[in-house]
Amino acid sequence: MFKAMDQNVLNYERVEKAIAFIRANALQQPSLAEIADAVHVSPHHFQRIFVEWAGVSPKKFLQYLSLNHAKQLIINDGVTLFDAAHEVGLSASSRLHDLFVNIEGMTPGEYKNGGALLTINYSKKTTCFGYVVIASTAKGVCFMGFDTPNLSAFTDLRNRFPNATFVDQFDDFQDKALGIFKNNWTDLSAIKLHLKGTEFQLKVWRALLNIPSASLSTYGQLANDLGNAKASRAVGTAIGSNPIAYLIPCHRVIQSSGHLGGYMWDVNRKSALIAWESAQYLGEK
Repeated sequence: MFKAMDQNVLNYERVEKAIAFIRANALQQPSLAEIADAVHVSPHHFQRIFVEWAGVSPKKFLQYLSLNHAKQLIINDGVTLFDAAHEVGLSASSRLHDLFVNIEGMTPGEYKNGGALLTINYSKKTTCFGYVVIASTAKGVCFMGFDTPNLSAFTDLRNRFPNATFVDQFDDFQDKALGIFKNNWTDLSAIKLHLKGTEFQLKVWRALLNIPSASLSTYGQLANDLGNAKASRAVGTAIGSNPIAYLIPCHRVIQSSGHLGGYMWDVNRKSALIAWESAQYLGEK
């Protein structure tokens, strides 16, 4: 148990509630005072919290939550996602899309027996998007998930590996992976993942790594990139099984209409992830 809630998590939870309020009242374009009142803080205090968390004002951040913004990111007069990323300087920097992650699939035996032969280290850490549970085997990170209102991340981990032996221990694999939440991109080439999935799932998860930060793709586009334009439903199912939150960026895949679609770690967090990345790399700091 945590003796006190980390301030970073508390601020994120306020922001998450604000995002939920904004999404529910988008047509009314709520004012700063109305949003602050919804999360029970003063407008001045909310403005300060929001800028500290997002790096931009609430007003600027609202633009990145809009449907039009999502459409602009996926449909831009024929400009490809790679070209769009290049235009904002992402392709020249060590961002996540440049990451080489050494993905090693589990053996068929490990996959079928629910991890009966695996010893899994795990830890619970605070991030700018709330609490996250991260877990690793002797080969690499096998799970990273956020707590949600309906499911704790550790319960999610145990459900995925019901027969594994769990050890409450923080290790080097976890430390390197968590660097992404601190904008530390220097160690990304050293991250190793040990994933439980079918050949198709692993292929989809690899493809997700090619979507640049502050860019979005659609289920149909991803299926087309994988060489099967008719497989968007299967791609969506594989994305929904992604065991590594944020690092394997399934939050960057939305519906072709520009609507967000689902997200296993809560759709309000998906909104926050997309808008936060836009604010970091496209917005005014």
